[in-house]
Amino acid sequence: MQQWLSEHMLVSYILIVLFTIFIFNQVFRPQQQKLPVLKEVMIYVVIAIGSFVLTILQVDKLPIIQCMAIAVGMMMLLRGRQMYDRWKYK
Repeated sequence: MQQWLSEHMLVSYILIVLFTIFIFNQVFRPQQQKLPVLKEVMIYVVIAIGSFVLTILQVDKLPIIQCMAIAVGMMMLLRGRQMYDRWKYK
């Protein structure tokens, strides 16, 4: 899998951007707070630039995508557990 991701840089870049946006929205963004449009655009531009750096590290044989996939999976498990607890104790 690492070899395939290294050969397909565009796919690696897109995966890294999507994982980074998901992690940012789940961890660093307050739930009910909306930012102005210009600040929102700037955040995503910085994420895109930083994702390019992570893509270079991914192509250089570091398992960036695999580590981010594990982090996203753990966040989804936590979210599922929170929803189950809210459903169970109501």
